[in-house]
Amino acid sequence: MTEITDFDALRRAMAENSGQPEGPARNARAEQLLAQAEKLNVPLAVIEALGHQLKVYNYSSEKDKMFVPFARLLRMWDEHPGEFDEYETHSLHWVFKWMSAGMLDQPHVPLAAVEKWLGEMEHRYRLAGHSERAVRSAEFSVAAHIGDLERAERAYAAWLAADRDGMADCHACELHGQGSWQVERGRDAEALRLWTPVLDGEFACAHEPHSVLASSLTPLLRLGRLDEARAHHLRGFWLVRAMESMRGAYADHVEFCALSGNEARALELLAERPAYFTDTGHPRSRLDFMSVAALLMDRLTELGLGERQVPGPAGRTWTARELAAHAREEALALAARFDLRNGTAHVGERARARMEQRPLVDRLALGVRSDRLGRPTRPAAPAPVTPTSAATGEQPDLAALLAEARQLSDSLRPNAVEAWAAVAVAARAADLDARDRAEIADHEAMDLGSGGAELFERAAELYAEAGDPGEALAARARAAYVRALAGHVDEAVEAVAGPYDEVLALYAEDGTGVGQTASVLMGRARILMRRVHEADDRAADGASRATVAAEAEAAVREVLALVEGHTGDDVRLASRAAEGRAMLGELAVHHGDVEKAAGLFARAATAYVDAGLPWFAVEYEARLAGLAQHLGDTTEAERALRAALEHGGPHLEATGRAQLHLQLAEVLGGRGQSEEAAEHALDAAHWADEAGEGPTFGVWARHLLGGFLLRQGRWAEAAEVLESALPELSAETHGDGAIVQTKWWLGDCLSELGEHRASAERRLQAAEIARHWPEQHDHATLAHLAAESLGHAGMPAEAEQAYARAGELWRSLGNVHGLVRSLRARAWLALRTDDGAQAARELMAAAVQECAGALSTAADEESRHRLTAELGDTHRQFGDLLARSSAEDAEDGSIRAAFEEALTEVEEAISVFASLGADARHARTGAELAAGWLAADLGRCAEAAARARAVLEAYADAAEDDEGAGERQAEAEQMLRVVREGGEQEGC
Repeated sequence: MTEITDFDALRRAMAENSGQPEGPARNARAEQLLAQAEKLNVPLAVIEALGHQLKVYNYSSEKDKMFVPFARLLRMWDEHPGEFDEYETHSLHWVFKWMSAGMLDQPHVPLAAVEKWLGEMEHRYRLAGHSERAVRSAEFSVAAHIGDLERAERAYAAWLAADRDGMADCHACELHGQGSWQVERGRDAEALRLWTPVLDGEFACAHEPHSVLASSLTPLLRLGRLDEARAHHLRGFWLVRAMESMRGAYADHVEFCALSGNEARALELLAERPAYFTDTGHPRSRLDFMSVAALLMDRLTELGLGERQVPGPAGRTWTARELAAHAREEALALAARFDLRNGTAHVGERARARMEQRPLVDRLALGVRSDRLGRPTRPAAPAPVTPTSAATGEQPDLAALLAEARQLSDSLRPNAVEAWAAVAVAARAADLDARDRAEIADHEAMDLGSGGAELFERAAELYAEAGDPGEALAARARAAYVRALAGHVDEAVEAVAGPYDEVLALYAEDGTGVGQTASVLMGRARILMRRVHEADDRAADGASRATVAAEAEAAVREVLALVEGHTGDDVRLASRAAEGRAMLGELAVHHGDVEKAAGLFARAATAYVDAGLPWFAVEYEARLAGLAQHLGDTTEAERALRAALEHGGPHLEATGRAQLHLQLAEVLGGRGQSEEAAEHALDAAHWADEAGEGPTFGVWARHLLGGFLLRQGRWAEAAEVLESALPELSAETHGDGAIVQTKWWLGDCLSELGEHRASAERRLQAAEIARHWPEQHDHATLAHLAAESLGHAGMPAEAEQAYARAGELWRSLGNVHGLVRSLRARAWLALRTDDGAQAARELMAAAVQECAGALSTAADEESRHRLTAELGDTHRQFGDLLARSSAEDAEDGSIRAAFEEALTEVEEAISVFASLGADARHARTGAELAAGWLAADLGRCAEAAARARAVLEAYADAAEDDEGAGERQAEAEQMLRVVREGGEQEGC
């Protein structure tokens, strides 16, 4: 540790420590700095070091350490108040409030001591001339904590009625406290109304909106405002994640997850903060944390996961059941200590109520990666209609089950197979005739998919035994088709040939109907369509593929010729006709006729809907959407995807639902509709997780969701989602472009959130991947952005290196604009270093030279226009840099020379901007004003006034609502006033 030898060094060290992450390491450093401050023999140094120690303790898990340094500060104030400067005097009185809250949060501090301290605070505030607002706020906190509602209401009213002054908490903190009271009194909507200015960013501080976002979660769930609750969780958790002192707010996020069906997410949160189980420095927030841990573990146990291993206090492994008991015991013991101190049962009652809450939402999609924990997946479709006898509580008889299953089959309802499965179970001990057994076997085979061939053959035998040769042939055709599905296409073609010939002969003799004949013909057509796809997959020669396609088309048209004119109210025949149109669409795709295919898929979808079978239209609306996107018709693609989701309704499987939402998100995002695109990306991520596809297209949906949130300026939410997506993105599955884009977006979010070091890290990681790409524009852009982040993070050497690398890349790409901007950025960085003024000049001069050289060889008018504007900006920045390059303690002659050089550059900028005409009016007037201020600094009052008047003249025709013009005019008027006021003095 470097020895502190003077007061300035101490202040620099304390400032540096203040910027470190919250926690014991920062607290230990504050203790070391106090020890070194005591060696300086400067009372104010000790006072400031004690104040620094108080601050870091307050913003940590060791809040119980605040009392000793504060007692020492108060003693120093009482003995030698003159040793405190104005700032430290204010700070001393300010932290009285911390002491009041701190005592209340420590159950070992007697209530009488808390009340005595409250009186001490009121007395000292009165002596110092402060309002009683902060005192009444503190009194309210005491009364609310012990459950004295009458006193709390009085203090609350007095708090709001007292004048705000320098000792009042910031607006954000006050509104948080006021809203929390409304929640406690059961007025959730009023709380959210009070919190609105904080949530909207009107008021903020070190711990706000962090705390308000956390406190709002459960009220929003109770009010059914789920979208807001989700957004507040994502945004709020990002803010509190790195702040050790916010255990109470962190607990609110765990509670939210437990109450919204996101138990897995809640476990992840617990795992991130194991010390929260055991840190004892702030008992009140530990009570909050242990209460929600018990709530969560009880919920897991209720879900049948009581033996699951979960994160808990270090030193042993925990099951959910064990941690539930431990956390409840700890929470109630802490609550009992508070209640014993307070003489009431209020804290214990609230803790029990918190632990006994019930889930408020079955499953709220959050958009972040989360293990499903073995929770049952939501059913993709409603259960079959239960026969009336079952509704009365009686066991349904077999006849009723058979009737129900046949009705569902005849109308092609989605749950027909499940209904037949119920028949099969009920019929195990029954003596059924061949027809009944045939139908049971037939539908059991359908449920087996590609493995049902043998059972279909058995069904065919039973149909024949029952005297229904047509249906027997249809079952044999189904057996052939499932063989094709299993990959045995040639075998299937041979197997269907017999039933095909036989059914046509039978139909000609009126031995079977259109429906059974169509079933066989459709089976054959399906098999031949499989042969088309197989030929495509093995890249057969053109003639062979054409032959196969022609046979399939003839088979499809044979089906259509049979059923057309016969469909009527027969949904089965209508379905055959619709499927035939869709097959022709498939063949049109095979031939490369995308427009024809789109029309056929549209007709097929419409036919299914018209027949009352919308769930069959889903596949073809989805295909149509893909073709429409290929044709550039995003409007039709959007319509088709919305229709698919509507037609599928509750019958869509989770995988299909996820894919449709994902496609729709991509279409809407491509059309700039980021808000709705984000909603569909969220749904896609949720349903992908439900389907067990989180690591595949679920993570792609999260990737897109993060990008859509970023477009809306929802930086913290986007960052949380993107961070969640990164672990599951892989170059093999999603491409390294997706990884680069995710890190890029994440870097942008972090930059907007002021986390510049982390932003630089993500941008550099993305740049390292892009470095290996053939096209280097993304690499250059990322290197440039990383340099910006490094500069903002206070890492000038690293920023200079990154800008230099970006400049090399821009030069290799022939991108003059990027090169010039990297040179300008390096110039400004150089100016910040010791003895860097000359290097800064050289870099800015190089930027001018590069820009002017490119302009002289520009080939087209657009390039010349852009380069001219870039040259003007560079001259303008050169002027600003020269004006700032002279040290404050330099000789007057040196400063004057720098200003003269600066004025020359700015005048050059004016000339360049003027050549662009009206397009660059704003840039030109900005340069005019900069030149005017330089002229005024040089004592050229008339020149400064002339430039101000030129700006006013330039905006003579500006509209009243032109804010940019108004700002320029106001600055010009100010310049004229300064010149007039200085006209009688030497200089301006």
